[in-house]
Amino acid sequence: MHDRGYYEEFGGAFIPEVLHATFDELEEAFRDARHDPRFWQDYETLMSTYSCRPTPLTYAENLTEHFGGARIYVKREDLNHTGAHKANNVMGQGLLVKRMGKKRVIAETGAGQHGVATATMAAKFGFDCTIYMGEVDVERQRPNVFWMERLGAQVIPVREGTRILKDAINEAFRDWVTHMETTHYVLGTACGPHPFPEMVSYFQSIVGQEAREQILEREGRLPARVYACVGGGSNALGIFHGFMNDGVELVGVEAGGKGIQSGLHASRLSSPDASVGVAQGYKTYFLQDGDGQMRETHSVAAGLDYVGVSPILAALKHRGRVRFEAATDEEVVQALALTVRKEGLIPALESAHAFVQAFKEAPLLSSRDIVLINQSGRGDKDIFTIADAFGDPKWQKFIMDKGEKYRA
Repeated sequence: MHDRGYYEEFGGAFIPEVLHATFDELEEAFRDARHDPRFWQDYETLMSTYSCRPTPLTYAENLTEHFGGARIYVKREDLNHTGAHKANNVMGQGLLVKRMGKKRVIAETGAGQHGVATATMAAKFGFDCTIYMGEVDVERQRPNVFWMERLGAQVIPVREGTRILKDAINEAFRDWVTHMETTHYVLGTACGPHPFPEMVSYFQSIVGQEAREQILEREGRLPARVYACVGGGSNALGIFHGFMNDGVELVGVEAGGKGIQSGLHASRLSSPDASVGVAQGYKTYFLQDGDGQMRETHSVAAGLDYVGVSPILAALKHRGRVRFEAATDEEVVQALALTVRKEGLIPALESAHAFVQAFKEAPLLSSRDIVLINQSGRGDKDIFTIADAFGDPKWQKFIMDKGEKYRA
């Protein structure tokens, strides 16, 4: 699918010379691991005994009845350890770190899911751990910061730039340049310089492999469409992997924020606002101005407001293999509320973007059709963000009372 880190015209490794040896070491370690059957066996064993693999496939009977049309299934990555698909990648990279003999890991995080997963992996393997997180995200994801610190990680708020995910990535790269010999950067999504896009999608492919087997066992046929939210692209590539060579329509759903026309969104592949450029070590679509300066993004979901997107997904868009749509903040909150009430499932705000598009399209399909939604993370751990998005007056009173208690 790629040639030396390129997916058609996207990808590459635009890195400073000082990092070349480190990236060569990583690429060699990853290549050797992929060619070692025991490595994937060790990975599957770790994920089945320490995490919750295989994660279940849930038939959403009530939502199916509510909408009519296609049968709706949900892949439950929210039941993976640490509450999201992020553990799949970090545990795999943790095994690589052990092979390379390094003792420290660093990571960036937006919504906090990748940060918690990395801190968990570091605790499991005995690594020192530093997490970079934009100051804006630190404030809106305080519970995840709490757990990262309890797990032994040092969380460093990034106060430069827009103080969100892209700025956290910049700071993590600066750290890596200074501590290359002892440190591995656990990049959290299928972006960045080669081999990260390939490596992250490789570990996340376990999601699609499982889902394909599960849906065939349950229904005896493949789904008509598979839906996944798209920030950087790791969960989408994970679930899409199982269906890439079939006649299944793959739908990625980006953050429409306040609406595409408002400019307050994070839609790179479903809007005309992005253009091809090179930043943070790779070539893809970025939300940037005419001078190549990165624009501010917006999403109710902290994990979807990244300014770029996986070069693999950019190539799949060019090939017409994946269709991209956008869901607004308002639509996301409504879809989340409906899913909670109808199924007792609590998707993360990020995951709820995929539910939005599936809900729009399922009624247009026949009852013989199947649609599959990747619930990439759980929302109950993001209660502060979700309650704020709902504008719940009882929750607001609770927070105000708590504030008064602490001030007293």
